[in-house]
Amino acid sequence: MSCNCYCSRRIIAMDDCIFCKIIKGEIPSYKVYEDEHIYAFLDIKPLSKGHTLVLPKQHYKGISDIPEELLCEVNKVSKRMVSKIQKKFSPLGFIICQNNGESAGQTIHHYHLHIKPVYEGTVIPDETDHRKELSKEEMNSIVNDLIEEEI
Repeated sequence: MSCNCYCSRRIIAMDDCIFCKIIKGEIPSYKVYEDEHIYAFLDIKPLSKGHTLVLPKQHYKGISDIPEELLCEVNKVSKRMVSKIQKKFSPLGFIICQNNGESAGQTIHHYHLHIKPVYEGTVIPDETDHRKELSKEEMNSIVNDLIEEEI
């Protein structure tokens, strides 16, 4: 009987993916964590001190592609990294984000999660000016569409 989990799947690496090259050691990084499935390193253009990227060693383009078990592992490691950053640097808060698709700001198409500590003076983009207010009818229509959709 074969295991159906992500650990038994063939590891996929993309030759032109900068994150795959970092994981393979072809490009240097400021590694802060590594285990069998997950790799974490400091962002080279950080928002703030401790800005960390957490990603699977296997190449998955986005959240729709990554197996749920591996997604859970990325989140578990992210939680541990948040605790370490909190203990060492005492930020006021964190922005935890993950972009999917170029239009959403994804520049490297290898699933990764950002941990961005927020300190006094950290500049955070203000998105409140761009939010929309929808009618109850529009909200209910969206709810109905999502409830009906099979996953």
